[in-house]
Amino acid sequence: MKMIHIIRKSASYLIYTLLLAAIACACSDNLDIKQSYEFKVTHLPVPKKLKVNETAEIRCQLERSGEYENTKYYLRYFQPDGKGELRLDDGTIFLPNDTYELTKEMFRLYYTSQSEDQQVIDVYFSDNFGNEFKLSFAFSNDNADNPSEE
Repeated sequence: MKMIHIIRKSASYLIYTLLLAAIACACSDNLDIKQSYEFKVTHLPVPKKLKVNETAEIRCQLERSGEYENTKYYLRYFQPDGKGELRLDDGTIFLPNDTYELTKEMFRLYYTSQSEDQQVIDVYFSDNFGNEFKLSFAFSNDNADNPSEE
């Protein structure tokens, strides 16, 4: 009977020691939590020709290589050539070089041509960790209604 008591006591000490060792290993200060992940924005095909005042729909999707819940995504755009208007599917009209927060992973941009010249827009997407992704779109004037301009 005494032997069983000694074995139980030894087993209790062994379990207690193993639990302490497991807790000590789990409380490491070297915990590496990844917060910054690369991302890209994909889109469906976009028309290459637009008439003045015609609007092109650009269906976009944010694709992340990982997810961290506190990541915020932003959009800004530049128009180096031509003249037009870019807006979000909620009606927000973007001003060039202003930054706007993206709140959805799937969204639509609408570009309306306001020029007969070649038009280029560069759309920059970024996150709050400094990662950036760029899309460029070029539109030429669709003058199919006026054959004398061809």
